[in-house]
Amino acid sequence: MLILGLTGSIGMGKSTVAAHFKSRGIAVFDADSEVHRLYENEAIPLIEDAFPGTTTEAGVDRVQLAQALQGDAQNFAKLEAIVHPLVFRAQGQFLEREEKRGAKLVVLEIPLLFETGGEEKVDRVVVVSAGEIEQRARVLARPNMSEEKFEHILNLQMPDAEKRKRADYVVDTSGSFDHTTREIDIIIARLGDEKGGVFERWWKQQ
Repeated sequence: MLILGLTGSIGMGKSTVAAHFKSRGIAVFDADSEVHRLYENEAIPLIEDAFPGTTTEAGVDRVQLAQALQGDAQNFAKLEAIVHPLVFRAQGQFLEREEKRGAKLVVLEIPLLFETGGEEKVDRVVVVSAGEIEQRARVLARPNMSEEKFEHILNLQMPDAEKRKRADYVVDTSGSFDHTTREIDIIIARLGDEKGGVFERWWKQQ
């Protein structure tokens, strides 16, 4: 089973690319979606213990949590120490299920793949990219987004140019949807006969 890491900076089109992989019958693990699920389930008491007053019975209050994290790098590290192991466990369970199912190719969609050293846990990396003007327009069109918030997020992420250098494949989403999907289909075809080794070498040892 070959594990493909899918990553890219904010506003680059990762969700669109992930959806096309799914449409081709390839299972995708979405790290962001898993965090959302955790914030409504098992992460609630852990986050409440670390950041009192940031949760309700329904889940983590993201506004309150953001205020608790603001301006303190140690608080970000504390939150990551809670969330990352839970996401990692879910990734392992996903990969085990797909391996038992006989999957030949799976995708781990991880926004901060390079920033967290995740490239060591995948066989190949696809970086989703777009031009700076396109990226900015997409992000600032989102609800509750501001220039300040956008710049803060960018500062937490590796520059797009560096990600492109470290990628095995780059999908440019600046063009049409058809162009983007053709790029993805070419990657899928190229990986068709390739066998991965990371699952046996790394994930099965955990």
